[in-house]
Amino acid sequence: MPTNHSVPPAFTGAPAGAGRPAGVLPVAVIGGGITGLTTAWELHRQGRTVALFESGPRVGGSIGTHREEGWLHELGPNSLMDSTGEISAFVEKLGLDGRRVEASHLARRRYIVRDGKPRAMPASPLSFVSTRLFSWRAKAALLAEPWRPPGDPDEEESVAAFVRRRLGQEFLDYAVNPFVGGVYAGDPEALSVEHGFPRLHALEREHGSLLRGALKRRNASGAPRGKMFSFLHGLRELVDALSRPLESAVRLHARITAIRRRETSWEIEYWHAGAMRCEVFSAVVCAVPATALARLPFEDLAVSNHLQLVSQIEHPPVVSVFMGYRRDDVAHPLDGFGLLVPEVEHGRILGTLFSSSMFPGRAPEEHVGLTTFVGGVRQPEWTQVDDDHLARIVAQELTRLLGAGKPVYTHIRRWPRAIPQYTLGYGHFKEAIAAAETAAPGLHIGGNLRDGISVAQCLAAGRRLAASVLAHASA
Repeated sequence: MPTNHSVPPAFTGAPAGAGRPAGVLPVAVIGGGITGLTTAWELHRQGRTVALFESGPRVGGSIGTHREEGWLHELGPNSLMDSTGEISAFVEKLGLDGRRVEASHLARRRYIVRDGKPRAMPASPLSFVSTRLFSWRAKAALLAEPWRPPGDPDEEESVAAFVRRRLGQEFLDYAVNPFVGGVYAGDPEALSVEHGFPRLHALEREHGSLLRGALKRRNASGAPRGKMFSFLHGLRELVDALSRPLESAVRLHARITAIRRRETSWEIEYWHAGAMRCEVFSAVVCAVPATALARLPFEDLAVSNHLQLVSQIEHPPVVSVFMGYRRDDVAHPLDGFGLLVPEVEHGRILGTLFSSSMFPGRAPEEHVGLTTFVGGVRQPEWTQVDDDHLARIVAQELTRLLGAGKPVYTHIRRWPRAIPQYTLGYGHFKEAIAAAETAAPGLHIGGNLRDGISVAQCLAAGRRLAASVLAHASA
């Protein structure tokens, strides 16, 4: 592994303290995933001393890049999407602009499986008219969408109910269901459109129509907003850039045993490096998964009781299976982002990314790399089989769908609790988090359980949390 793919040597977990402004207490950031790292980096940039607590052996959370024998693939998230320019500006601040790699133009093409065959999603009005992915009834339903009345603003809808009402069952089955499976590994019947896909929800609220709203949001060139990118050596470069300036602020393998709120400060007791320690902080930021958040040992019962609720958030298991093939052994041209499998097709995978088609340097010469996702809410049982059995299942599916032969390389990464499901009633979880913050000024909570599940949303959450800490300090 290259040096820039490992945790910097300074990150031994030694307590920080040097360079702290006189009379200013440090800020505790609990959770070394991408949200916590971004919070700590931003606070450090603003001159604040931080202590970053991570229970595991490394920072970065679900972001991880594996390199082996000419293969490079992501163990978790595979790319960044920038729809506003803010992420690109942040990447420039990190000094990563020269390392950035834009996704191939092929990534604009997406495949959906119908009748056992990958069919390209239409990318233009002309291709929509001629596509065999949707029937003429579905096409007529889409064209009629602008004239359908909006739903009841006081009624929370599932993604499935929303799409049926506006676009019909076929679009739900062959467009939205596979998309939800690819993004959340979830079930559109259970997910809340308001919380899971707020931009989609806003199109109807603001414009009365999905089509009218989408047309108004297109840029001057006529192309959809948003740029997908990664880095030369994968997303781990993002983690390393955030980590580097924090020096010894990170405590790895840290086990927090008590969090106490004092009149104007916080005390945290924790076990680290073979000793029990206690430090005082001006504020506490929690950027951990829901289950870990519910278990944090707050001695304030009001805070603890509010946060117990988030333990009920569902996180289905997902397995990422990367397979490498000789280019000549795959019949499909792999000219796209990847393919998604709708639930009605009864496949054994959620979808496959054409990883080496998206970004350069992901496979040895004359080879291709494919990343397949298995499990989720739809089929959690497939995540319980052993690696050999799972590899056979994936290889059989790729043979059926892409005409793939025998893989020459396989790497499997399991995520027992993967993506939080923003289900109907998710607002109650957000209200509980807000109530905990209200009960304990100086407590700030964020991450994928509150701010959105994408890497870009977690980066934004980290910047929001840092701003919240600074605003509280000023007040």
